Amino acid sequence: MTTKILILYFSRHGTTATMANHIARGVESVQGAEAILRTVPDVSAVCEKLADTIPEHGALYATLDDLHNCDGLALGSPTHFGNMAAPLKYFLDGTTALWFTGALVGKPAGVFTSTGSLHGGQESTLLSMMLPLLHHGMLLMGLPYTEAALRETASGGTPYGPSHLASEGAGLTDHEKILCQALGARLAKTALSLKSV
Repeated sequence: MTTKILILYFSRHGTTATMANHIARGVESVQGAEAILRTVPDVSAVCEKLADTIPEHGALYATLDDLHNCDGLALGSPTHFGNMAAPLKYFLDGTTALWFTGALVGKPAGVFTSTGSLHGGQESTLLSMMLPLLHHGMLLMGLPYTEAALRETASGGTPYGPSHLASEGAGLTDHEKILCQALGARLAKTALSLKSV
């Protein structure tokens, strides 16, 4: 039986999705681990937006079953005024049933983000995404400074989780890719260890 790491994200322009794919590579570098990529539909400021059940492209939309059945979680969002994007928050606000049953208690989790400006609030966004995970009783994991890329990066990367500066269409740097993959591998190894206890 494989250990499933859910990589749940919202991405408006594709950068956060690219990060999610690198986290998936890290997960799948660990024998016995499987990455499950899921996204959430956009929301409307006027009324609830109706979306097709299956998106036109990219990852499938997440369900509560995806969260319930995962062994670990990587949660990602672009930064919006130092906070996670509304579509991801909207989805998380609908997870009360999982909270009542304790379905996520004791599962490892990590967070990742991208911003369009240098001081756009990467760390506050990462911290904001941690709050609902703490309420769910998840075990939060960041990136330790034993990851050389965290010490060497001149762009994104924090001990709270991978990050990326996407200004002027810049792609992920090698350091940012390494840090995304490191988080994925770390989540997978931890979930495997917890399942064997």
